[in-house]
Amino acid sequence: MTVATVRPDGWPQATTVGYASEGLVLYFLCSRQSQKAANIAADNRISLAIDHDTRDPMGIEGLSMAARAYSVTDPAEMAKVFELIGSKFPEYRTLPQPDPSAMRLFLVVPEVISILDYRKGFGHSDLVTVSDADRGTELQRAHCPAGAAAPSRERFQLAAPPRAETPQPASAACPPVAPATGALSPCRRRW
Repeated sequence: MTVATVRPDGWPQATTVGYASEGLVLYFLCSRQSQKAANIAADNRISLAIDHDTRDPMGIEGLSMAARAYSVTDPAEMAKVFELIGSKFPEYRTLPQPDPSAMRLFLVVPEVISILDYRKGFGHSDLVTVSDADRGTELQRAHCPAGAAAPSRERFQLAAPPRAETPQPASAACPPVAPATGALSPCRRRW
């Protein structure tokens, strides 16, 4: 999966990460010292794409997503996610494990999902807006034992953070860079 975050200077930064999913909820790990972790701490809006290469241009399929990323710090929740990742990637269990204090685990809550399927026609995409009810159901399923209350809605606040000003170029010969539009990136993978 490729995750795009917003750098302090306003430029997007795209990075490939491994991930695991549970319904609409995604998880990924990165270094606590990474630029990606710093970017998310300042602005938790992300875009992501899940894709794979194909030799048939009419066989392109996958998804992209506008979402928010939240740091997971609860030890029980982290253990559950590490088990989920281990189930998806059993080969990881035989590798030397990184120091958990050096990692940051993120939970990704979707807002808009674009499902790309060129088999239905060149450039075909279905746009799905994820409702608060959908998010609540998925978060309930992903994070609560049967019968327990859903996580606090404040934890998964959907209000946009204040935008940093876009730096202006030093030279008139260089046109200003348009601020990020939040547009979703195309993608190409069956998940």
